[in-house]
Amino acid sequence: MPRLACFDLDNTLIDRDRAFRDWVEWWVRREGLGPEAVDWLHEHDGGGYRPREELFASVKERFGLEADIATLVDAYDREYPVFASIDPAVVPGLASLRTAGWRVAVITNGGVAQQSIKLERTGIAAVVDYCCISEAVGVRKPDPRIFKIAAARTGATVADGWMVGDHPAYDIAGGIAAGLSTILIGNHHPAAATPDRVPTHHFASVLQAFPVILAS
Repeated sequence: MPRLACFDLDNTLIDRDRAFRDWVEWWVRREGLGPEAVDWLHEHDGGGYRPREELFASVKERFGLEADIATLVDAYDREYPVFASIDPAVVPGLASLRTAGWRVAVITNGGVAQQSIKLERTGIAAVVDYCCISEAVGVRKPDPRIFKIAAARTGATVADGWMVGDHPAYDIAGGIAAGLSTILIGNHHPAAATPDRVPTHHFASVLQAFPVILAS
C-alpha cells in the first residue's frame, strides 16, 4: 500500500503571515483607515488562531465600521486568501513525491471557503491527492483521526508516513499520535514546543523536507 506524506498549509506550504500582512495593508487603504490600523490588526490577529468573528467584533468596535460582523468575516474569507503565495519550488516538490509513488495530502485546520481559495490559487490542489480541511471532515488537528481520514481518502497507509507542519501541538504532536514521522517547519510557535512534541527533523523551509521524505 502506498505511503502517506501529509503537509500543513498555512506557514508550511504557503507563507500565511506574509499573506495576512499584504491583505491588512490593502484592506486598511481601502477602508481609509490610518496606519495605526495596520499595527493594531497584526497585534490582535493571534497568528491566525484567534476566531475571526472575535477579531472582527473588535475591529468593528475599535474603528467604528458600519458593516456587521458576519459581513466583515465573509469578506475577509473571500479577500484574504487571494494574497496567498508560495515559493515556486513548492509545487514541483509536491509533484516529485507523487511521481515517486507517495500519496500526498494537505491537512489543514480552517474553513472550506478560505482554504479552498488558497489551494486553488497557489496550484497546490492540482498536485496533491487530497485536501483535508477540518471544517469539511468535522475533525481538527491534533486529533489523530484527521490523519487517518487523509490516509483512507488517498488509499494510503500511515505506516512509515510523514507529517510536515509548523505547529508543535497541532502538526507534530498530532502526527506522532497518528503514527507518522514528523518535520517541523520554522519557529512560529516556540511556546507550544514541549518534550512530547519533538519532531524527527526541524527545518527552516518546507523545501528541505521534500528530499528527506523522498530518501526515506
